[in-house]
Amino acid sequence: MSTETIAEDRVVIPGAPDIPGLTFRSFRGEDDFPGMVEVLHAASAADKQDDARTVDDIARSYRNLKNSDAARDIVMVDLNGEMVAYKRVEWLQEEATGTYVYNHFGFMKPEVRGKGLGRALFRHSENRLREIAADHPADAPKFFATGVNTGQEGLRDLIESEGYTPVRVFYEMVRPDLENIPDMPLPEGLDVRPVRPEDYRAIWEAEVEAFKDHWGEATADEVDYQRWLNEPMFQPELWQVAWEGDQVAGMVRNFISEPENEKYGRKRGYVENISVRRAYRKRGLARALIALSFLMHKERGMTEGALGVDSENPTGALHVYRAMGFEIARNYTEYRKPLV
Repeated sequence: MSTETIAEDRVVIPGAPDIPGLTFRSFRGEDDFPGMVEVLHAASAADKQDDARTVDDIARSYRNLKNSDAARDIVMVDLNGEMVAYKRVEWLQEEATGTYVYNHFGFMKPEVRGKGLGRALFRHSENRLREIAADHPADAPKFFATGVNTGQEGLRDLIESEGYTPVRVFYEMVRPDLENIPDMPLPEGLDVRPVRPEDYRAIWEAEVEAFKDHWGEATADEVDYQRWLNEPMFQPELWQVAWEGDQVAGMVRNFISEPENEKYGRKRGYVENISVRRAYRKRGLARALIALSFLMHKERGMTEGALGVDSENPTGALHVYRAMGFEIARNYTEYRKPLV
């Protein structure tokens, strides 16, 4: 990269700490992915989180960003030429309420924490989001949003000191073994069959429909479909999808992260992205698909299951998951602040 290009991609962060060798710049595309992975792994280790994302995972995630301009909405932080942090902003509009939600988040290596860098980046993100919000209807409800996991107490203190309040809690749940799997037959008239590429669109549309009544869901479009196809853990061969003829009734979009299992010395299968369309609810379909997922994971050598859930899920999912043997392991709290 030329000296001119390096100079042009410099970013000014007001209030940044005076640390020798600390510089801020814009995102440089795939050349930044290895450094981002290093930052993610260092940050997760410091915060006692699980993160085994690879360069390919990051590439897939960034392939179809939505409502996030890579040139303006990402800031990379280098220390003597080595990436030590990065942050990104994005926004969405909730379909049910029309509320605009302006998200910001970042990751930071432990050696540059506690020096005021996080707060400077935090406020820079808010300023960028205010610029974005200026193009949206003035009378629409608008909120900044960010979040914190169990164990990230320093980040929690920063968020709360900046005027944010908790609005929703999400649980990570784990089933510590895959023994004593209950016999849960599918409701009459439904069957599960292998997923084919020609089924992808119908499955995605059914998932979007099923999640419409969930908190914070945004309007979905073709960009979302392409993002869905490029999810890092897109493993349709593991999915359990129930059909009634040519209609999707519900699904569990399972996946296994081999890098994560290797890194943390476990055999975990994720029983994730569980959804049932309204016409098929209250018939035991979710439990039946979860039981099939347990059997599938066990056949592949997994010894535990995990999933994430909204603690206030309107369909009673938390009760179902507890009944299927899942236990709360940790939580993620979303915080919001009115944008004024």
